[in-house]
Amino acid sequence: METAYKKRLDEFMDYIIAKNPGEKEFHQAVYEVAESLIPFIEENPKYKEAKILERIAEPERVIMFRVPWLDDKGNIQINRGFRIEMNSALGPYKGGLRFHPTVYLGILKFLAFEQVFKNSLTTLPMGGGKGGSDFNPKGKSDNEVMRFCQSFMTELQRHIGPDTDVPAGDIGVGGREIGFLFGQYKRIRNEFTGVLTGKGLNWGGSLIRPEATGYGAVYFAQEMLATRNESFEGKTVLISGSGNVAQYATEKATQLGAKVVTLSDSNGFIYDPDGIDAEKLQFVMELKNVKRGRIKEYVEKYPSAKYFEGQRPWNIASEINGNVIALPCATQNEVSGEEAKHLVDNGLICIAEGANMPSTPEAIEVFLNNKILYGPGKAANAGGVAVSGLEMSQNSIRLQWTREEVDEKLHNIMKSIHATCVKYGTKNDGYINYVDGANIGGFVKVADAMLDQGLV
Repeated sequence: METAYKKRLDEFMDYIIAKNPGEKEFHQAVYEVAESLIPFIEENPKYKEAKILERIAEPERVIMFRVPWLDDKGNIQINRGFRIEMNSALGPYKGGLRFHPTVYLGILKFLAFEQVFKNSLTTLPMGGGKGGSDFNPKGKSDNEVMRFCQSFMTELQRHIGPDTDVPAGDIGVGGREIGFLFGQYKRIRNEFTGVLTGKGLNWGGSLIRPEATGYGAVYFAQEMLATRNESFEGKTVLISGSGNVAQYATEKATQLGAKVVTLSDSNGFIYDPDGIDAEKLQFVMELKNVKRGRIKEYVEKYPSAKYFEGQRPWNIASEINGNVIALPCATQNEVSGEEAKHLVDNGLICIAEGANMPSTPEAIEVFLNNKILYGPGKAANAGGVAVSGLEMSQNSIRLQWTREEVDEKLHNIMKSIHATCVKYGTKNDGYINYVDGANIGGFVKVADAMLDQGLV
Protein backbone atom coordinates (compact mmCIF):
# COMPACT_ATOMS: atom_id res chain seq x y z
CA MET A 1 0.00 0.00 0.00
CA GLU A 2 1.28 3.47 -0.92
CA THR A 3 2.42 5.71 1.94
CA ALA A 4 -0.41 8.22 1.47
CA TYR A 5 -3.02 5.44 1.56
CA LYS A 6 -1.39 3.85 4.61
CA LYS A 7 -1.50 7.19 6.45
CA ARG A 8 -5.19 7.58 5.60
CA LEU A 9 -5.87 3.98 6.73
CA ASP A 10 -4.08 4.54 10.05
CA GLU A 11 -6.00 7.77 10.67
CA PHE A 12 -9.30 6.07 9.88
CA MET A 13 -8.56 3.12 12.19
CA ASP A 14 -7.53 5.48 15.03
CA TYR A 15 -10.95 7.09 14.62
CA ILE A 16 -12.76 3.70 14.64
CA ILE A 17 -10.87 2.36 17.67
CA ALA A 18 -11.44 5.56 19.67
CA LYS A 19 -15.18 5.39 18.97
CA ASN A 20 -15.46 1.63 19.60
CA PRO A 21 -13.01 0.76 22.40
CA GLY A 22 -12.36 -2.89 23.22
CA GLU A 23 -14.29 -4.29 20.24
CA LYS A 24 -11.38 -6.13 18.63
CA GLU A 25 -13.42 -8.26 16.19
CA PHE A 26 -15.14 -5.13 14.90
CA HIS A 27 -11.78 -3.36 14.52
CA GLN A 28 -10.44 -6.37 12.58
CA ALA A 29 -13.45 -6.48 10.22
CA VAL A 30 -13.34 -2.75 9.55
CA TYR A 31 -9.56 -2.77 8.94
CA GLU A 32 -9.82 -5.62 6.44
CA VAL A 33 -12.47 -3.72 4.47
CA ALA A 34 -10.84 -0.29 4.79
CA GLU A 35 -7.53 -1.67 3.52
CA SER A 36 -9.24 -2.51 0.22
CA LEU A 37 -11.49 0.54 0.07
CA ILE A 38 -9.29 3.50 0.96
CA PRO A 39 -7.26 3.44 -2.31
CA PHE A 40 -10.55 3.08 -4.22
CA ILE A 41 -12.21 5.92 -2.27
CA GLU A 42 -9.20 8.21 -2.75
CA GLU A 43 -9.59 7.68 -6.51
CA ASN A 44 -13.36 8.34 -6.30
CA PRO A 45 -13.68 11.59 -4.33
CA LYS A 46 -17.50 11.61 -4.26
CA TYR A 47 -17.37 8.81 -1.65
CA LYS A 48 -14.67 10.60 0.34
CA GLU A 49 -16.51 13.94 0.43
CA ALA A 50 -19.73 12.26 1.62
CA LYS A 51 -17.77 10.31 4.29
CA ILE A 52 -19.46 7.11 3.14
CA LEU A 53 -16.95 4.75 4.80
CA GLU A 54 -17.29 6.54 8.14
CA ARG A 55 -21.07 6.32 7.87
CA ILE A 56 -21.10 2.64 6.90
CA ALA A 57 -18.93 1.85 9.95
CA GLU A 58 -21.46 3.50 12.28
CA PRO A 59 -24.62 1.46 12.99
CA GLU A 60 -27.89 3.20 12.21
CA ARG A 61 -29.28 1.76 15.44
CA VAL A 62 -28.01 -0.38 18.32
CA ILE A 63 -30.59 -2.10 20.52
CA MET A 64 -29.61 -3.79 23.80
CA PHE A 65 -32.06 -5.29 26.28
CA ARG A 66 -32.54 -7.55 29.29
CA VAL A 67 -33.86 -11.10 28.76
CA PRO A 68 -35.21 -12.63 32.01
CA TRP A 69 -36.45 -16.24 31.96
CA LEU A 70 -37.19 -19.18 34.28
CA ASP A 71 -35.14 -22.39 34.13
CA ASP A 72 -36.64 -25.84 34.78
CA LYS A 73 -35.85 -25.56 38.50
CA GLY A 74 -37.84 -22.36 38.80
CA ASN A 75 -34.73 -20.18 39.13
CA ILE A 76 -34.65 -16.76 37.48
CA GLN A 77 -31.95 -16.39 34.81
CA ILE A 78 -30.96 -13.12 33.13
CA ASN A 79 -29.27 -12.75 29.76
CA ARG A 80 -28.57 -9.80 27.50
CA GLY A 81 -30.13 -9.39 24.06
CA PHE A 82 -28.90 -7.32 21.13
CA ARG A 83 -29.89 -6.19 17.65
CA ILE A 84 -27.48 -4.15 15.52
CA GLU A 85 -29.34 -2.45 12.65
CA MET A 86 -26.29 -1.48 10.63
CA ASN A 87 -27.38 -0.18 7.24
CA SER A 88 -30.71 -0.03 5.39
CA ALA A 89 -29.64 1.73 2.17
CA LEU A 90 -30.55 -1.30 0.02
CA GLY A 91 -33.55 -2.71 1.91
CA PRO A 92 -34.75 -3.97 5.31
CA TYR A 93 -32.02 -4.92 7.78
CA LYS A 94 -31.18 -8.61 7.25
CA GLY A 95 -28.91 -10.86 9.27
CA GLY A 96 -28.87 -13.68 11.77
CA LEU A 97 -29.37 -14.08 15.51
CA ARG A 98 -26.53 -15.77 17.41
CA PHE A 99 -27.07 -17.43 20.82
CA HIS A 100 -23.66 -18.15 22.32
CA PRO A 101 -21.85 -17.27 25.57
CA THR A 102 -19.20 -15.29 23.63
CA VAL A 103 -21.75 -12.85 22.21
CA TYR A 104 -21.13 -9.22 23.06
CA LEU A 105 -21.45 -5.89 21.26
CA GLY A 106 -18.12 -6.12 19.37
CA ILE A 107 -18.87 -9.56 17.88
CA LEU A 108 -22.29 -8.48 16.65
CA LYS A 109 -21.03 -5.19 15.22
CA PHE A 110 -18.37 -7.09 13.25
CA LEU A 111 -20.99 -9.50 11.94
CA ALA A 112 -23.44 -6.70 11.09
CA PHE A 113 -20.71 -4.73 9.28
CA GLU A 114 -19.74 -7.81 7.22
CA GLN A 115 -23.43 -8.47 6.53
CA VAL A 116 -23.88 -5.10 4.81
CA PHE A 117 -21.29 -6.01 2.15
CA LYS A 118 -22.39 -9.63 1.90
CA ASN A 119 -26.04 -8.70 1.34
CA SER A 120 -25.06 -6.11 -1.24
CA LEU A 121 -23.14 -8.76 -3.20
CA THR A 122 -26.17 -11.08 -3.39
CA THR A 123 -27.92 -8.61 -5.78
CA LEU A 124 -31.05 -8.85 -3.58
CA PRO A 125 -32.65 -5.77 -1.90
CA MET A 126 -31.42 -6.29 1.66
CA GLY A 127 -29.69 -4.09 4.20
CA GLY A 128 -27.39 -5.45 6.89
CA GLY A 129 -27.95 -6.28 10.56
CA LYS A 130 -27.11 -8.85 13.23
CA GLY A 131 -28.28 -9.75 16.71
CA GLY A 132 -28.35 -12.35 19.41
CA SER A 133 -27.68 -13.04 23.06
CA ASP A 134 -25.06 -14.43 25.43
CA PHE A 135 -27.55 -17.25 26.17
CA ASN A 136 -26.11 -20.74 25.66
CA PRO A 137 -28.68 -23.25 24.31
CA LYS A 138 -26.29 -26.20 24.86
CA GLY A 139 -27.41 -28.36 27.76
CA LYS A 140 -30.78 -26.61 28.03
CA SER A 141 -34.09 -28.45 27.75
CA ASP A 142 -36.53 -27.65 24.95
CA ASN A 143 -38.77 -25.92 27.50
CA GLU A 144 -35.91 -23.74 28.75
CA VAL A 145 -34.99 -22.78 25.19
CA MET A 146 -38.65 -21.98 24.48
CA ARG A 147 -38.98 -19.79 27.57
CA PHE A 148 -35.80 -17.92 26.70
CA CYS A 149 -36.87 -17.42 23.06
CA GLN A 150 -40.28 -16.15 24.11
CA SER A 151 -38.75 -13.63 26.51
CA PHE A 152 -36.19 -12.56 23.89
CA MET A 153 -38.85 -12.02 21.22
CA THR A 154 -41.17 -10.17 23.61
CA GLU A 155 -38.67 -7.31 23.50
CA LEU A 156 -37.25 -7.80 19.98
CA GLN A 157 -40.69 -7.76 18.29
CA ARG A 158 -41.05 -4.02 18.78
CA HIS A 159 -37.94 -3.37 16.65
CA ILE A 160 -38.45 -5.77 13.69
CA GLY A 161 -40.92 -6.43 10.88
CA PRO A 162 -41.06 -7.80 7.31
CA ASP A 163 -40.30 -4.35 5.83
CA THR A 164 -38.06 -3.15 8.67
CA ASP A 165 -35.72 -5.88 9.93
CA VAL A 166 -35.86 -9.60 9.14
CA PRO A 167 -33.63 -11.75 11.41
CA ALA A 168 -32.57 -15.33 10.65
CA GLY A 169 -30.60 -18.06 12.43
CA ASP A 170 -26.89 -18.22 13.16
CA ILE A 171 -24.74 -20.13 15.67
CA GLY A 172 -27.03 -21.54 18.37
CA VAL A 173 -30.20 -20.58 16.50
CA GLY A 174 -31.58 -23.39 14.33
CA GLY A 175 -35.04 -24.53 13.31
CA ARG A 176 -36.16 -25.13 16.91
CA GLU A 177 -35.26 -21.62 18.03
CA ILE A 178 -36.70 -19.94 14.90
CA GLY A 179 -39.98 -21.77 15.53
CA PHE A 180 -40.21 -20.58 19.14
CA LEU A 181 -39.27 -17.01 18.15
CA PHE A 182 -41.78 -16.89 15.29
CA GLY A 183 -44.58 -18.31 17.44
CA GLN A 184 -44.08 -15.59 20.05
CA TYR A 185 -43.91 -12.82 17.42
CA LYS A 186 -47.18 -14.05 15.87
CA ARG A 187 -48.81 -14.31 19.28
CA ILE A 188 -47.91 -10.75 20.31
CA ARG A 189 -48.37 -8.97 16.97
CA ASN A 190 -51.39 -10.96 15.76
CA GLU A 191 -49.95 -11.22 12.26
CA PHE A 192 -48.48 -13.96 10.11
CA THR A 193 -45.69 -12.29 8.15
CA GLY A 194 -42.24 -13.16 6.84
CA VAL A 195 -40.54 -11.52 9.83
CA LEU A 196 -37.98 -14.33 10.25
CA THR A 197 -36.24 -16.56 7.72
CA GLY A 198 -35.18 -20.14 8.23
CA LYS A 199 -38.78 -21.05 9.04
CA GLY A 200 -40.21 -24.56 8.80
CA LEU A 201 -41.33 -25.63 5.33
CA ASN A 202 -44.94 -26.02 6.48
CA TRP A 203 -45.20 -22.42 7.64
CA GLY A 204 -43.38 -20.18 5.19
CA GLY A 205 -39.87 -21.58 4.94
CA SER A 206 -37.92 -22.13 1.75
CA LEU A 207 -36.54 -25.31 0.30
CA ILE A 208 -32.70 -25.33 0.17
CA ARG A 209 -32.45 -22.84 3.09
CA PRO A 210 -30.70 -25.32 5.45
CA GLU A 211 -28.31 -26.29 2.66
CA ALA A 212 -27.74 -22.79 1.30
CA THR A 213 -24.60 -21.55 3.09
CA GLY A 214 -22.72 -24.83 2.66
CA TYR A 215 -23.83 -25.32 -0.93
CA GLY A 216 -23.09 -21.68 -1.72
CA ALA A 217 -19.52 -21.87 -0.36
CA VAL A 218 -18.87 -24.92 -2.57
CA TYR A 219 -20.46 -23.24 -5.61
CA PHE A 220 -18.22 -20.20 -5.04
CA ALA A 221 -15.13 -22.40 -4.68
CA GLN A 222 -16.17 -24.19 -7.88
CA GLU A 223 -16.19 -20.84 -9.73
CA MET A 224 -12.77 -19.92 -8.31
CA LEU A 225 -11.30 -23.29 -9.30
CA ALA A 226 -12.66 -22.91 -12.83
CA THR A 227 -10.51 -19.78 -13.34
CA ARG A 228 -7.51 -22.16 -13.20
CA ASN A 229 -9.18 -25.01 -15.10
CA GLU A 230 -9.59 -26.99 -11.87
CA SER A 231 -12.60 -28.62 -10.19
CA PHE A 232 -13.53 -30.54 -7.03
CA GLU A 233 -13.10 -33.85 -8.83
CA GLY A 234 -10.39 -35.92 -7.12
CA LYS A 235 -9.49 -33.24 -4.55
CA THR A 236 -9.21 -33.72 -0.78
CA VAL A 237 -11.29 -31.28 1.28
CA LEU A 238 -10.66 -30.16 4.86
CA ILE A 239 -13.78 -28.81 6.56
CA SER A 240 -14.06 -27.35 10.05
CA GLY A 241 -17.28 -27.31 12.02
CA SER A 242 -19.97 -29.96 12.04
CA GLY A 243 -23.12 -27.87 12.09
CA ASN A 244 -25.43 -26.84 9.31
CA VAL A 245 -22.83 -25.16 7.05
CA ALA A 246 -20.19 -27.88 7.41
CA GLN A 247 -22.72 -30.67 6.84
CA TYR A 248 -24.02 -29.33 3.54
CA ALA A 249 -20.60 -28.21 2.33
CA THR A 250 -19.57 -31.85 2.88
CA GLU A 251 -22.59 -33.08 0.95
CA LYS A 252 -22.09 -30.81 -2.07
CA ALA A 253 -18.28 -31.26 -2.24
CA THR A 254 -18.78 -35.04 -2.18
CA GLN A 255 -21.41 -34.81 -4.94
CA LEU A 256 -18.87 -32.91 -7.05
CA GLY A 257 -16.32 -35.72 -6.74
CA ALA A 258 -14.17 -34.58 -3.81
CA LYS A 259 -13.23 -36.52 -0.67
CA VAL A 260 -14.01 -34.71 2.59
CA VAL A 261 -11.77 -36.00 5.38
CA THR A 262 -12.31 -33.72 8.41
CA LEU A 263 -15.06 -32.23 10.57
CA SER A 264 -14.74 -30.54 13.95
CA ASP A 265 -16.47 -28.97 16.92
CA SER A 266 -15.27 -26.80 19.81
CA ASN A 267 -13.61 -29.82 21.50
CA GLY A 268 -11.52 -31.16 18.60
CA PHE A 269 -11.66 -32.65 15.10
CA ILE A 270 -11.98 -36.02 13.36
CA TYR A 271 -9.84 -37.15 10.43
CA ASP A 272 -11.26 -39.92 8.27
CA PRO A 273 -8.75 -40.79 5.50
CA ASP A 274 -11.42 -42.92 3.76
CA GLY A 275 -13.64 -39.87 3.32
CA ILE A 276 -16.97 -38.86 4.85
CA ASP A 277 -19.43 -40.34 2.38
CA ALA A 278 -23.24 -39.95 2.31
CA GLU A 279 -23.82 -42.69 4.90
CA LYS A 280 -21.27 -41.25 7.33
CA LEU A 281 -22.68 -37.76 6.80
CA GLN A 282 -26.14 -39.03 7.76
CA PHE A 283 -24.64 -40.29 11.01
CA VAL A 284 -23.10 -36.84 11.65
CA MET A 285 -26.42 -35.11 10.94
CA GLU A 286 -28.24 -37.39 13.39
CA LEU A 287 -25.47 -36.92 15.96
CA LYS A 288 -25.34 -33.11 15.78
CA ASN A 289 -28.89 -32.11 14.79
CA VAL A 290 -30.96 -34.61 16.78
CA LYS A 291 -28.83 -36.05 19.57
CA ARG A 292 -26.81 -32.83 19.93
CA GLY A 293 -23.72 -34.94 20.62
CA ARG A 294 -19.99 -34.29 20.17
CA ILE A 295 -18.00 -35.04 17.01
CA LYS A 296 -15.63 -37.38 18.90
CA GLU A 297 -18.48 -39.92 18.90
CA TYR A 298 -17.81 -40.34 15.16
CA VAL A 299 -14.72 -42.47 15.85
CA GLU A 300 -16.76 -44.83 18.03
CA LYS A 301 -18.97 -45.53 15.03
CA TYR A 302 -16.13 -45.45 12.45
CA PRO A 303 -12.93 -46.63 14.20
CA SER A 304 -10.76 -46.18 11.11
CA ALA A 305 -11.04 -42.41 11.76
CA LYS A 306 -8.92 -40.55 14.31
CA TYR A 307 -9.97 -37.91 16.83
CA PHE A 308 -7.68 -35.01 17.81
CA GLU A 309 -8.70 -33.44 21.12
CA GLY A 310 -8.40 -29.66 21.39
CA GLN A 311 -7.05 -29.21 17.85
CA ARG A 312 -8.22 -27.76 14.54
CA PRO A 313 -8.12 -29.63 11.21
CA TRP A 314 -5.63 -27.50 9.29
CA ASN A 315 -2.36 -29.16 10.33
CA ILE A 316 -3.56 -32.53 9.05
CA ALA A 317 -2.79 -31.30 5.51
CA SER A 318 0.66 -32.87 5.86
CA GLU A 319 -1.05 -36.30 5.81
CA ILE A 320 -2.45 -35.58 2.34
CA ASN A 321 -0.60 -35.64 -0.95
CA GLY A 322 -1.42 -32.14 -2.27
CA ASN A 323 -4.54 -30.91 -4.10
CA VAL A 324 -6.11 -29.68 -0.85
CA ILE A 325 -9.21 -27.49 -0.65
CA ALA A 326 -10.07 -25.91 2.73
CA LEU A 327 -13.56 -24.85 3.76
CA PRO A 328 -13.52 -23.26 7.25
CA CYS A 329 -17.15 -23.48 8.41
CA ALA A 330 -16.93 -23.04 12.19
CA THR A 331 -16.32 -19.55 13.61
CA GLN A 332 -14.21 -16.39 13.44
CA ASN A 333 -10.39 -16.46 13.61
CA GLU A 334 -10.07 -20.25 13.39
CA VAL A 335 -7.22 -20.25 10.85
CA SER A 336 -4.00 -18.69 12.16
CA GLY A 337 -1.06 -17.43 10.11
CA GLU A 338 0.96 -20.49 11.10
CA GLU A 339 -1.86 -22.85 10.09
CA ALA A 340 -2.26 -20.99 6.79
CA LYS A 341 1.46 -21.45 6.08
CA HIS A 342 1.15 -25.17 6.87
CA LEU A 343 -1.79 -25.46 4.46
CA VAL A 344 0.08 -23.65 1.67
CA ASP A 345 3.24 -25.71 2.23
CA ASN A 346 1.19 -28.91 1.96
CA GLY A 347 -0.66 -28.38 -1.30
CA LEU A 348 -3.52 -25.96 -0.61
CA ILE A 349 -4.96 -24.76 -3.91
CA CYS A 350 -8.20 -23.10 -2.77
CA ILE A 351 -9.88 -21.87 0.42
CA ALA A 352 -13.49 -20.66 0.60
CA GLU A 353 -14.85 -19.37 3.90
CA GLY A 354 -18.15 -20.91 5.01
CA ALA A 355 -17.92 -19.07 8.35
CA ASN A 356 -17.66 -15.33 9.01
CA MET A 357 -14.05 -14.06 9.14
CA PRO A 358 -12.53 -17.47 10.02
CA SER A 359 -9.06 -16.48 8.77
CA THR A 360 -6.90 -14.14 10.85
CA PRO A 361 -5.25 -11.16 9.10
CA GLU A 362 -1.95 -13.07 9.22
CA ALA A 363 -3.57 -16.07 7.49
CA ILE A 364 -5.12 -13.89 4.78
CA GLU A 365 -1.70 -12.33 4.11
CA VAL A 366 -0.21 -15.81 3.63
CA PHE A 367 -2.94 -16.81 1.16
CA LEU A 368 -2.67 -13.61 -0.88
CA ASN A 369 1.14 -13.53 -0.93
CA ASN A 370 1.16 -17.11 -2.25
CA LYS A 371 -1.51 -16.33 -4.89
CA ILE A 372 -3.87 -18.96 -3.44
CA LEU A 373 -7.52 -18.92 -4.55
CA TYR A 374 -8.97 -17.32 -1.41
CA GLY A 375 -12.71 -16.60 -1.12
CA PRO A 376 -13.52 -14.37 1.89
CA GLY A 377 -16.69 -15.02 3.87
CA LYS A 378 -18.63 -12.00 2.70
CA ALA A 379 -18.53 -13.51 -0.81
CA ALA A 380 -18.15 -17.27 -0.28
CA ASN A 381 -20.75 -17.73 2.46
CA ALA A 382 -23.36 -15.34 1.09
CA GLY A 383 -25.50 -18.28 -0.08
CA GLY A 384 -27.29 -18.50 3.27
CA VAL A 385 -28.52 -14.93 3.28
CA ALA A 386 -29.22 -15.16 -0.46
CA VAL A 387 -31.75 -17.95 0.10
CA SER A 388 -33.08 -16.04 3.12
CA GLY A 389 -33.76 -13.22 0.66
CA LEU A 390 -35.46 -15.71 -1.66
CA GLU A 391 -37.55 -16.89 1.32
CA MET A 392 -38.61 -13.27 1.88
CA SER A 393 -39.65 -13.06 -1.79
CA GLN A 394 -41.69 -16.25 -1.52
CA ASN A 395 -43.39 -14.97 1.65
CA SER A 396 -44.28 -11.68 -0.08
CA ILE A 397 -45.98 -13.43 -3.00
CA ARG A 398 -47.42 -16.24 -0.81
CA LEU A 399 -45.83 -18.96 -2.95
CA GLN A 400 -43.22 -21.66 -2.46
CA TRP A 401 -40.73 -22.44 -5.24
CA THR A 402 -39.48 -25.96 -5.91
CA ARG A 403 -36.15 -27.25 -4.65
CA GLU A 404 -34.75 -27.11 -8.18
CA GLU A 405 -35.88 -23.51 -8.69
CA VAL A 406 -34.29 -22.29 -5.45
CA ASP A 407 -31.06 -24.24 -6.03
CA GLU A 408 -30.76 -22.78 -9.53
CA LYS A 409 -31.32 -19.24 -8.22
CA LEU A 410 -28.72 -19.86 -5.47
CA HIS A 411 -26.19 -21.18 -8.00
CA ASN A 412 -26.75 -18.16 -10.25
CA ILE A 413 -26.36 -15.73 -7.33
CA MET A 414 -23.02 -17.32 -6.36
CA LYS A 415 -21.88 -17.05 -10.00
CA SER A 416 -22.91 -13.38 -9.98
CA ILE A 417 -21.00 -12.71 -6.73
CA HIS A 418 -17.95 -14.38 -8.25
CA ALA A 419 -18.24 -12.23 -11.40
CA THR A 420 -18.41 -9.07 -9.24
CA CYS A 421 -15.26 -10.15 -7.36
CA VAL A 422 -13.46 -10.78 -10.66
CA LYS A 423 -14.55 -7.36 -11.97
CA TYR A 424 -13.23 -5.42 -8.99
CA GLY A 425 -10.44 -7.74 -7.82
CA THR A 426 -8.40 -8.68 -10.90
CA LYS A 427 -4.84 -7.31 -10.63
CA ASN A 428 -2.41 -6.33 -13.38
CA ASP A 429 -0.69 -9.74 -13.21
CA GLY A 430 -4.05 -11.54 -13.66
CA TYR A 431 -4.33 -12.71 -10.03
CA ILE A 432 -7.85 -12.27 -8.69
CA ASN A 433 -7.75 -10.73 -5.21
CA TYR A 434 -11.18 -11.80 -4.01
CA VAL A 435 -10.80 -9.73 -0.82
CA ASP A 436 -10.55 -6.49 -2.81
CA GLY A 437 -13.17 -7.69 -5.26
CA ALA A 438 -15.75 -8.49 -2.57
CA ASN A 439 -15.06 -5.37 -0.51
CA ILE A 440 -15.15 -2.92 -3.42
CA GLY A 441 -18.01 -4.69 -5.23
CA GLY A 442 -20.14 -4.77 -2.08
CA PHE A 443 -19.27 -1.17 -1.20
CA VAL A 444 -20.13 0.48 -4.51
CA LYS A 445 -23.79 -0.57 -4.50
CA VAL A 446 -24.38 0.50 -0.89
CA ALA A 447 -22.39 3.72 -1.28
CA ASP A 448 -24.27 4.79 -4.42
CA ALA A 449 -27.61 4.12 -2.69
CA MET A 450 -26.50 6.22 0.30
CA LEU A 451 -25.51 9.08 -2.00
CA ASP A 452 -28.92 8.89 -3.72
CA GLN A 453 -30.78 8.98 -0.38
CA GLY A 454 -29.03 12.04 1.06
CA LEU A 455 -27.46 12.63 4.45
CA VAL A 456 -29.41 10.17 6.61
